[in-house]
Amino acid sequence: MHRPFPAVLLAATALLGACATQTMRSKATILDETLRTYAATIRWGDFNQAASFIEPKLLAEHPPSQLDMERLHQVRVSGYDEQPAIPAGEDEVRQTVRIELVNVNTQSVRSIVDRQVWKYDEAAKRWWLISGLPDVSRHE
Repeated sequence: MHRPFPAVLLAATALLGACATQTMRSKATILDETLRTYAATIRWGDFNQAASFIEPKLLAEHPPSQLDMERLHQVRVSGYDEQPAIPAGEDEVRQTVRIELVNVNTQSVRSIVDRQVWKYDEAAKRWWLISGLPDVSRHE
């Protein structure tokens, strides 16, 4: 006689599979997901959320100033053109991104180049932005 899998055993198997998948994720996969999520956050102009990608110790020591945040809120992102991330060591990558901006007050369009530096945190199993948020006060 065939007995169906008990629901508890099936749930435990799924949970173990999810844990194994999480453990086996490579740094490259985590980097791709991080860069994609950060890009989406910037595209939507959610700079407060984008700050959560900054390495916590660095963020605590050098938080974005009120003026920097006000400048970020005066622009809308109309384009985000990223180059492939380039390894700069075992646990560090650099990525250059051209960001198209529209000033919400003047409707003028301009672009900046954001040179991002990302560092892998082995303990947290995640990549942190160590170069800070884009500087929208620069003109390229």
